[in-house]
Amino acid sequence: MGIADKMWDGITRVIRMDAKVEGLAATVKQQQARVEDLTGRIIRLETALEIALAAQGLKPPKKIESKRSMER
Repeated sequence: MGIADKMWDGITRVIRMDAKVEGLAATVKQQQARVEDLTGRIIRLETALEIALAAQGLKPPKKIESKRSMER
């Protein structure tokens, strides 16, 4: 294999890797949107639960801290 062939092979590999990285970036973006949506849904559920408990005169349950907030 000559130098030109090696350079061409290297360039094509970089182009293929770039396409894979772009695909992964799109996947990560979709997953982030899904996580944010689920977070919003959980917040709404917690709010509904607290309102329902307050209407019955009960105290809301203690909040469970996530591992992430405990690490900070």
